[in-house]
Amino acid sequence: MLARTAASRPAAVPRHIAIVMDGNGRWAKRRLLPRIAGHRQGVESLRRCIRACAERGVQALTVFAFSSENWNRPPEEVSGLMELMAKALAREVPELRQNGIRLRFVGERASLSERMKAGLAEAEAATAAGTGMGLNVCFNYGGRWDIAQAAAGLAARGEPITEAALAGAMALAHVPDPDLLIRTGGEQRISNFLLWQCAYSELYFSDTLWPDFDEAALDEALAAYAARERRFGQTSEQVAAPPQAAAG
Repeated sequence: MLARTAASRPAAVPRHIAIVMDGNGRWAKRRLLPRIAGHRQGVESLRRCIRACAERGVQALTVFAFSSENWNRPPEEVSGLMELMAKALAREVPELRQNGIRLRFVGERASLSERMKAGLAEAEAATAAGTGMGLNVCFNYGGRWDIAQAAAGLAARGEPITEAALAGAMALAHVPDPDLLIRTGGEQRISNFLLWQCAYSELYFSDTLWPDFDEAALDEALAAYAARERRFGQTSEQVAAPPQAAAG
């Protein structure tokens, strides 16, 4: 079940969590396994994370599955990742639909094979009626691509390129900006992920490799988030001040 008592939830749950799922290759290397074995284990970690986020009341989860730069990896690894994606879709979509999870793929699709494009569209359609958490899988995605495609779309329509217009043209315009960005694997960078959307996200870097990232590791990230003060350019005093009552 995807229910959890209010008493067991963190004090402040982010509406939207974004995750750079890093460390699959190193996890496999430490075990003298091929890199694709780490990616397979990473899929299992993602399953746990989706379930845990839904249980904790997260409204949207966005994960970095395959960047536009990942095509430069060894051909055998890219081929293995594509095969893994196809198998994961076939296996996971029924469970996502059963649990009310809405799946959406975010990224550039024109260069993908027709088979891959059809598979992504079918998975989205199968879960479109879900009323639970939204799951955004960034596939063939890059933050710079996202900004460029938003600006190009506005220009093609002859619309002014303003901050608000760009925000509405981004690939993730259907969800609020991430409150919390988690990166696993010990690296402390965002690697061209959600460059626009994470302008005011809280950043949390975990040394845990993604295949080992479990519910306890997620709760540590949520506890760190709950302890932070989000000011959005204001002072601490302004954030703490109660809202002004409307004049009668």
